[in-house]
Amino acid sequence: MNKRQKAILTHFIVVIILTAIAVAAMFDFKNWVNRSEAMQAMGELGQIVLKYRKGHGAVPSESYVDSIQVNLRGYARLGQLRYRARWIDFDCSEEEILAYTKKDYCSLFFHEGYILLRMNGRVQWMGKLEFEELLASQQSPLEVKMMQE
Repeated sequence: MNKRQKAILTHFIVVIILTAIAVAAMFDFKNWVNRSEAMQAMGELGQIVLKYRKGHGAVPSESYVDSIQVNLRGYARLGQLRYRARWIDFDCSEEEILAYTKKDYCSLFFHEGYILLRMNGRVQWMGKLEFEELLASQQSPLEVKMMQE
């Protein structure tokens, strides 16, 4: 192989590698946008819940949340929202999980996890194992039984 052929082959390999990196980055960018929009929708839901809670003294019902969630910006990115209002006590902590949604990502930078809304309105991304441990510590036996059915 002469110098020119080696140079062409080297350039070809570099272009292939850069293309593969660009394609992987585009998929990760799509996942980043998806996660960001879902977190914004959850944050907007949190603001609505806090406003409702301030005016009524309690969190809104599940039917109320179901009726308003379709109007949230980024609602389509949320996925299946789990709202835990019926399992929340009046004396619960501000760090109690009020709502959550599972997000599955198959990419280099984003992995399976959950977007959660706390009673104080804080929205957070949490890895699967950490979330499952936290949720288990907050669930009553009746809630666990109902979630399994």
